[in-house]
Amino acid sequence: MAKCVAPFRPLAIALLTVTDSRTLDEDSSGSYLADAVIKTGHRLAERALLPNDRYRLRAQVSAWIADPAIEVVLVNGGTGFYAHNCTPEALSVLFDRPIEGFGELFRQLSFAELGAASLQSRALAGLANRTAIFCLPGSTGACRLGWEQLIAPQLDATTRPCNFVSHLGEESR
Repeated sequence: MAKCVAPFRPLAIALLTVTDSRTLDEDSSGSYLADAVIKTGHRLAERALLPNDRYRLRAQVSAWIADPAIEVVLVNGGTGFYAHNCTPEALSVLFDRPIEGFGELFRQLSFAELGAASLQSRALAGLANRTAIFCLPGSTGACRLGWEQLIAPQLDATTRPCNFVSHLGEESR
């Protein structure tokens, strides 16, 4: 018996840029991700920019994961090894289930470009309240790598053998 392939389902995606130095107009990484979300057929539900403040980050992402209309949260920035970067500390506590493979694969793919410096990436992902949260470094190249090679395929219901779409959203709660 042949397995039925699910059709593509557009997802509602919120985008958060974490930066102490850029504005939305200067946010090339966030702009790349916003364009990529739309070009792949998803909907950019909300976009925000916040400084490296763990409590403000946690509050914003908590509001999005509590909103049944938001299915995915993309975060870029604040994942580096410098003391002021706090995205992993702010958001990992929200995860119901971490997606360990995301950070592992991201660093493996980054190694081809960055070498040993890829060790300092603290990219991470998890599921919280049927919402996928992906946290990427702030560089446009890192956002492109993460989106194109890892995130976009997993947000496409036609990706086989598995993807995250069936785990997301109100209809699957």
